[in-house]
Amino acid sequence: MTIISEETGFLTFINVFTVSPDNQQRLIDLLTQATDLSVRHASGFVSAALHRSLDGTKVTMYAQWQSMEAYQAMRGDPVAIPYLTEALVIATFEPGAYIVARTFAPQVAKQ
Repeated sequence: MTIISEETGFLTFINVFTVSPDNQQRLIDLLTQATDLSVRHASGFVSAALHRSLDGTKVTMYAQWQSMEAYQAMRGDPVAIPYLTEALVIATFEPGAYIVARTFAPQVAKQ
């Protein structure tokens, strides 16, 4: 389960893929297969969520890891590599590593 909080200390990857609209679902399928078969079984994996843009040109993956070392170890898993390689044939990739700085919730009205 994705938990977005300053207290977790999780490392967050927000990876934006740019793709042609006719390949958006194919990219989602590839990333889903890589995650189901490999990534989610890796030590240090916390959670992931895939997002599709309404215009069909972007797929964004929000993934949480316990550490950079755990993430780097997963990147070398031979099960996921073919899916990720194929994904990069149809999409460009802009990765980003983050730590939650602040979270905000609606202000509750006082009664």
